[in-house]
Amino acid sequence: MRQVTLAAVQFTCTADPEENVEKAEGLVREAAAGGAQIVCLPELFETEYFPVDDAGEPMHFGLARPREGHPTVARMGRLAAELGVVLPVSFFEKANTVYYNTVAIVDADGSVLGYYRKSHIPNDPGYDEKYYFSPGDTGFLTWRTQYATIGVGVCWDQWFPECARIMALRGAEVLLYPTANGDAPVHDDVDWKPHWQVTMQGHAGANMVPVVAANRVGSEHLGRHMQTYFGSSFIAGPEGQVLVEASANREDIVLATIDLDAAARKRSEMPFFRDRRPDLYGPLLTLDGGLGRAGEDEAHGDAGVGSAAAAGSGSGLDAPGGVPAGGAADARSDGEAAGGGDDAGRTAAR
Repeated sequence: MRQVTLAAVQFTCTADPEENVEKAEGLVREAAAGGAQIVCLPELFETEYFPVDDAGEPMHFGLARPREGHPTVARMGRLAAELGVVLPVSFFEKANTVYYNTVAIVDADGSVLGYYRKSHIPNDPGYDEKYYFSPGDTGFLTWRTQYATIGVGVCWDQWFPECARIMALRGAEVLLYPTANGDAPVHDDVDWKPHWQVTMQGHAGANMVPVVAANRVGSEHLGRHMQTYFGSSFIAGPEGQVLVEASANREDIVLATIDLDAAARKRSEMPFFRDRRPDLYGPLLTLDGGLGRAGEDEAHGDAGVGSAAAAGSGSGLDAPGGVPAGGAADARSDGEAAGGGDDAGRTAAR
């Protein structure tokens, strides 16, 4: 029986990066002492969430660093090796003249297996990420770590089922989402937490893999802005059930142990992946369901808009070298069947 203990860590970030990284390290140590083997930290935990500034503030670009030799990634690598834990490390990446919202995948021996660059970039009040980040170009990847094959999305990616499905198809046994979710300035009377959580529960249930979401918590004051993050980090089991959930208003750690082999067996019993129909999913490769292409086809007397052939032209499905467009050939990926997890017994909350 193959088991893995997962943890989600949440905390309040300040204007002092050293303080934030020190706090993250302390909480990772605490999670590891509780048995955690894979630990998910919040999105961009080095700093306050600077995209809250909807006017855009050029000085925040000074927070970005190249991924090669990144000091926080290096520090978390040493910590991972010391504790024997897997750490997806979220950071603000500078790549020549562009900037990305990036995660380094640090294995339990401290090595960096690869990087994921956030694909979906929001531009909403309180979340003006398009000013700072270019859309990621890595595609959705998986990495075979010491304990499980994992896939990682970042915050806004969590709302898109395509992201989770692709990672599951590529062998992910666990999905992890570092996030920064809270109130919205124009909708401060709306509680986003239930929608946020149930969406990721759906990813877990539809793909039959556990999902770990790590959020910020508490209020941050950045210039003239204040934003409050609702915490509630959680771990969902492979049937979509919430196994454990963190506090909505304080720093916290939650852990759950997953039976990966049991999850693999359940996926065999419920053959959702066997019964997929990729030949009918062509409209997913368009923004409007193929309506624009339908007009072109009608003008030229063509048909078959609902087929992959109709919508797949130029979609990247036939990218050179067999790597899907937006994919990365150098990622250490696992092509085995995904194996999520069953709640094998121990779940604990701090």
